[in-house]
Amino acid sequence: MDFVIVSGILLALLLNFVNGINDASHSIATVVETRALSPWRASILSALANFIGPFVFTTAVAATIGTALVIPKALTPLSIIIAMLTAIFLVVFATHVGLPVSSSHALVGGILGAGVAAFGPGALILPQVVMMENLAISVMTGALAGGILVGILAHSFQEEVKSGMLLGAIIGISVTIPLLMIAGFLVLTGILSIVVFIFISPVIGFTTAFLVDILVSHLFRYSRQNRMKRIFQPLQVAASLFQAAGHGANDGQHAVGVITALLVAGGLLSSFVVPLWVIVLSAAAIALGTSFGGWKVINKLAKEITKIRPYQGFCAATSGGAVLAMVTSFGIPVSSTQVMSGSIVGVGATRGVRAVRWEIPRQMMEAWVITIPLAFIIAWCGYMILAVAGLQ
Repeated sequence: MDFVIVSGILLALLLNFVNGINDASHSIATVVETRALSPWRASILSALANFIGPFVFTTAVAATIGTALVIPKALTPLSIIIAMLTAIFLVVFATHVGLPVSSSHALVGGILGAGVAAFGPGALILPQVVMMENLAISVMTGALAGGILVGILAHSFQEEVKSGMLLGAIIGISVTIPLLMIAGFLVLTGILSIVVFIFISPVIGFTTAFLVDILVSHLFRYSRQNRMKRIFQPLQVAASLFQAAGHGANDGQHAVGVITALLVAGGLLSSFVVPLWVIVLSAAAIALGTSFGGWKVINKLAKEITKIRPYQGFCAATSGGAVLAMVTSFGIPVSSTQVMSGSIVGVGATRGVRAVRWEIPRQMMEAWVITIPLAFIIAWCGYMILAVAGLQ
C-alpha cells in the first residue's frame, strides 16, 4: 500500500482519536455533574458505547463525507490529507483551550477548502434548485406555524407577543424541517444539509430536551428529590450511553468516510464501498480518545452552562441521543456538540431564563459558525502553499 495512503489512514484515525477526546464531554458531562458516575468510569463506559455506535447505525454519514461534498476528482490523497490535518489542528487547539468545537464541521470545511484548491470552485457539489425551493417552502411553513402557535400562547399568558412569535418561528423551522425529512416530503443532502443543521440542530436539542423535561417534571411533580434521584440516576446513565452510541455513529464515521475515499482515490477500491476493517479501526480510535476525556471541555458543559439534576441529565441525554440517531440515519454529519449543548440549555431553561449562563452557549455558537469557513481557509491555504512549492 502506498506510503501516502498509509499516512492518510493514520491521520484519519488520529482525527477520530482527538475527536473522541474533545467530544467525550457530550456523553459524560451530565452524569459527571450529577455524580451518577465517577469521571473515569463515565469515560470508559462512554468509550465502549462510542465503539458500538458505528455498528448499530448505517454508514450514511461516511458516504456524505466521502462522496457528497466535492466531486471525486477533487478528492486526491493530498487534498484529503490536508483536510484531515486542518481538522486535527482545530480540534486539538479547541480541546486545549476548553472549547467544545465541531470536529464534523472542521473536517467538512477542510474537505471543501482542499477540494476547491485542488480542482477549483467546480469541485463543490452544490444543491439542486428544486431542493432549495422545497427548503424555502419548508422554512416559511415552519416559521408561520410556529410563530402563530407560540404567539397565541404568549398572548394567553400575557407575555410579549412579538418576542413569542419570533421564538416560535425559530422553533417552528427547526422542528418542521426534520419532521418533513422523516416523512419523506423534504430531501436535504450534502453541503446544504450540513449548513442547515448548523443552525437548527442546537434548537432541536433545546426544544426536545425542554419538552421532555416539562413532561417528566409533571409526571413526578409529587415525588421527593431523593426518590427521583434513585429512579433517574440509572436511567441517566443508560441515556448517556445511548447518546454516546449516537455520537460514535455520527462523528465516528468521519474516519470511515475519509479512509474509504482515500482507498478509492488511490485505486485500491473501485467504488465507495466501506470495508469492515475500516469501521473497526475508526470505531476503536474514537473510543480510545473518548476514554481519555477532554476535562476542560467536560467542565464547561457540565458546570458552566447550568446546574443539572439527575432527571434533567436523563432528559438532556435522551433528547440528544434521539436527535443524533435521527440525523445519522439521514447521513448528515452534524455537530454532536451543538445537539448536546442545546439539550443541556433546554433542561436548564425550564427553571427560568436566569438558570442558564447564556454567555457560554453564545461563545459556543460563535465557534460553531466560524468553524467551516475557518477550516476552509486553512485547508485552501495549505494546499496552495504545497502547490507553489511543487509538492501537489
